[in-house]
Amino acid sequence: MQNPQEGGQRLIKKYPNRRLYDTRTSMYITLADVKQLVLDNEAFQVVDAKSGEDLTRSILLQIILEEETGGVPMFSSPVLAQIIRFYGHAMQGVMGSYLEKNIQAFMEIQNRMAEQSQGLYGNTQFGPEAWAQFMNVQTPMLQNMMNNYIEQSKNLFVQMQDQLQDQTRNMLASFPFAKPPAGKPDKE
Repeated sequence: MQNPQEGGQRLIKKYPNRRLYDTRTSMYITLADVKQLVLDNEAFQVVDAKSGEDLTRSILLQIILEEETGGVPMFSSPVLAQIIRFYGHAMQGVMGSYLEKNIQAFMEIQNRMAEQSQGLYGNTQFGPEAWAQFMNVQTPMLQNMMNNYIEQSKNLFVQMQDQLQDQTRNMLASFPFAKPPAGKPDKE
């Protein structure tokens, strides 16, 4: 395992008392501090102080849980239920990759919008209130754009699924499988 300190990545140790220790600053930090590291795009890894086990995902999920339970949640209950249903499903890996790519695409759109707004309004840095007003005006257009994107994405996924089914049929057709005898029902 690579030493997180060597690559500029921050190492945070989690102790049995649930406290988080930032080895770069030599201070105990809170989950809110870890959230700020995420917001600042700072690379970090959280490890169990005793075993060295990587706990980064667990800590990130804790932050998401806190965000979802306070304020305005990002995921509805039906969406969370559907995500749970994908665990253990044959499509689990595809779903994870699909979500990741869609979030990356959304981030690229957001970055382009920020760049374009700077081009229109000079180097003015918008505060959260200005962005909120801007997004209130742009929300219907963005929702329409995202709905179109999602529909296109869905169509591409269905095409990919059809192609995989055709390839599987063609591949399996070359094997000499015996057909079930006529008149006998298949076992269930």
